Amino acid sequence: MAGIGFRLRSLMKSESFSGLLKAYSFAGIIGSGPWILSIVGIFLIGLLNTKHSYTQPFVGEFQISVTYLMAFSLMLTSPLQLMFTRFVADKLYIKREDLVLPNLLGAILLVVVVSGSLAVMLLNSFFNGTVLYRVLMLTGFVLLSVIWIVVIILSGMKAYGGILLAFLVGYGITVGASLKLNSFGLEGLLGGFVIGQGVLFFMLLYLVLREYSSKQLLAFDFLKRNQICLSLVGTGFLYNLAIWVDKLIFWFNPQTSVNIIGPLRSSELYDLPIFLAYLSILPGMATFLIRMETDFAEQYEMFYRAITHGAPLHRIMQIYDHMVQVIRRGFLEIFKVQGMTVIILLAIGDHLLNWVGISPNYQVLLNIDLVAVGVQVLLLAILNLLFYFDYRLDALYLCLLFALSNILFTLLTQFLGPSFYGYGFAGAVVLTALVGLDMISRRLDNLVYETFMLR
Repeated sequence: MAGIGFRLRSLMKSESFSGLLKAYSFAGIIGSGPWILSIVGIFLIGLLNTKHSYTQPFVGEFQISVTYLMAFSLMLTSPLQLMFTRFVADKLYIKREDLVLPNLLGAILLVVVVSGSLAVMLLNSFFNGTVLYRVLMLTGFVLLSVIWIVVIILSGMKAYGGILLAFLVGYGITVGASLKLNSFGLEGLLGGFVIGQGVLFFMLLYLVLREYSSKQLLAFDFLKRNQICLSLVGTGFLYNLAIWVDKLIFWFNPQTSVNIIGPLRSSELYDLPIFLAYLSILPGMATFLIRMETDFAEQYEMFYRAITHGAPLHRIMQIYDHMVQVIRRGFLEIFKVQGMTVIILLAIGDHLLNWVGISPNYQVLLNIDLVAVGVQVLLLAILNLLFYFDYRLDALYLCLLFALSNILFTLLTQFLGPSFYGYGFAGAVVLTALVGLDMISRRLDNLVYETFMLR
């Protein structure tokens, strides 16, 4: 828990309003900054290029192309993300830091081969655009796929500051390069995106190379049978599928989407509100990060340290009770902070849409998505706790419920009509979060027993 946790604790120790404000601002920017920078960067490219008559026709094609690249690269690499993070954590625990770098390079090579082969097959089979467009899509898909692997390792290292700086520089270059190359149309915009993602990848990789070293270049120990954790493979895939499946259903339903370029379709009415809603997660993510990296992390370490060092039972129970209180207070604070954010945005939603030049017809769906995204922050906290306590099957079942309910509810809303759009994703998130809260409650009730008797 070194690094980010220490920084947050030092900011909060001042017990002043300015110290608290700095801590929450720092946590919010670090925790959700990369995601927000990604969204803002793509929207900014679109906004700046719609002012030019010769690039305006290509903005929609560019944004949809990048959206598909992100969605499918995340889903492709999701089975490897959590599994590889667990592998690295295990090696660090047994003091085998020398195995981290060669296995990371091995994972990158594996992702390059798989993502590259899949992209070549799909681009040749379903796309009839220019050769340059297909080459750029291939490059962008491979770059994004390897970026997710490196980011997940850096997140495990708590290198949030380095990740944020890399995303800031990478998307700054993406916006700048796209503006410089926009005279080449769609290929120019996409070329700027690829250049920026290339810089981002190498900056992230440098952070890992600076931290770890090894005499071995490549290793694939993470693929050994005894190192593969199937529950984490399934959890990673199901969570990313759950996040994107409602969008995919709207994209590939001809009645709720339009064709943009090649086989790529878009549902403007559904897509824009959800991506705008994700910009509201900063306060909730700040609270989540602070409570996980300060109060809870400290109590978690104290609890298991007391057990492994043979502390008296009454002392162990005292720490356990305090840890449970910290967890409850953390959930309550996330609910209050994100809830207040949602209420404020609901009140001024029409003014925000008017300010960014978006039709007020999006307001109802935006309001639904704001609530759904707020609950999703709570769901992330639940999953985080399940991983802390190593309840991997619970996390797997929770993500399975999220994915299946999102599919079922989204199909139901499409059957019911436009006035119900958005309620499918919102209903799935709320249902999963409620089940997750009950799951955490039951697990905490039995935590001491399971720790002593079943481990």
